[in-house]
Amino acid sequence: MPSELVGFAHASERQFARLLDFYQIEWQYEPRSFDLEWGPEGNVVQRFTPDFYLPAYDLFIEITTLNQRLVTRKNRKVRRLRERYPEVRCKIFYQRDYLSLVTKYGLNDLRAG
Repeated sequence: MPSELVGFAHASERQFARLLDFYQIEWQYEPRSFDLEWGPEGNVVQRFTPDFYLPAYDLFIEITTLNQRLVTRKNRKVRRLRERYPEVRCKIFYQRDYLSLVTKYGLNDLRAG
């Protein structure tokens, strides 16, 4: 699905999708949530939904350009994901990774729209 047709939560996600589109890499936006923690009655109390899934690489991507406190929380969720679902591959793109891509490919000139 072209990035213009998706309602992204953040501009950084739209820019990342545009980069994937440019390189004709198939992607899905938030296609699956993973239950991470359950309460005493068995109800889900924590869930993680990675931003992207790249089917050709069988890889989930989480874009993190937020403050350090939130980055720490996302790191914890990815650790839990790996513990509970060892067959699932997930990569976090940190702010430095993201900014490097944006600069390298000139995406900072694109409007987040």
